[in-house]
Amino acid sequence: MGDDGMKICLVGSSGGHLTHMMMLRPFWSKHERFWVTFDKEDARSRLEGEHVYHCYYPTNRNLLNLLRNTGLAWKILRRERPDLIISSGAAVAVPFFYLGKLFGAKLVYLEVFDRFDSPTLTGKLVHSVSDLFIVQWEEMTKVYRNAVNLGSIF
Repeated sequence: MGDDGMKICLVGSSGGHLTHMMMLRPFWSKHERFWVTFDKEDARSRLEGEHVYHCYYPTNRNLLNLLRNTGLAWKILRRERPDLIISSGAAVAVPFFYLGKLFGAKLVYLEVFDRFDSPTLTGKLVHSVSDLFIVQWEEMTKVYRNAVNLGSIF
């Protein structure tokens, strides 16, 4: 655990979204943390030794799994009580952000690198509840009000 006692929830899909979160290692590695992602080979290998909860997939436009992940988010957030929730998407982030807000967590969303002039569905859904909304292209500050452009994390 980090000296400040902060607990972080890193939530997102496997694949490219997980890659984005892994690139933030210099930040999250200093803190107590847990992950919420898909039970897929890339996530299992990349998160070996980490505290991981597996969520339901597919998530995009799948109402049943949205409901299942909302129940899962409620259970995990009640148990873990993170101070900060970070995500780069995709849809599994939505219930964690809305319920995380109710639990008093700070919410940071990192819009994916491959979006440089249009929003993602997840970005549109979590923008209004995010405490910090980060984009990687200056053009995206016109797409999302109050977004902060930190440039590419690659």
